[in-house]
Amino acid sequence: MKLTLAEAEEIANAVQKAAEKIGKATSVAVVDDGGFLLVVKRPDGARPLTPNIAITKAYSAAVMQRPTKMLKAWAEGNPGFFASLSTMGTHPIVATEGGVTIKRDGEILGGLGVAGGTGDEDQQIADEVLAALGYELEFQAWGVPGKRG
Repeated sequence: MKLTLAEAEEIANAVQKAAEKIGKATSVAVVDDGGFLLVVKRPDGARPLTPNIAITKAYSAAVMQRPTKMLKAWAEGNPGFFASLSTMGTHPIVATEGGVTIKRDGEILGGLGVAGGTGDEDQQIADEVLAALGYELEFQAWGVPGKRG
């Protein structure tokens, strides 16, 4: 199962509508399961760096196969390794709110990155959009059998 361009566009458009509802100009990026960019959108009024931030969040969520907020404890607990990990791919790996892994029927399809609001706003938009479109938001925590993040 692959994330289609039409699905990526649907996600990106829904994110922009959700951001407009709360008065935020957020950029959005959707990548496939390998972290390759499918869609990036920067609306009028969004800060210039937000598309790059959204791409990095989406990439991190896809290749790490976990939402980026779940990476925080790992980054804090092992900063040296985490910093090294960030140099291995085409984008850095980030541990912050607003990057969510796109998953359906237990399969990782890609990543969604939202940037332009506060971290909590970016996360809320991403979670609400993916839930509304029928994607899964539960992920197994690393190293903790049975615990969900």
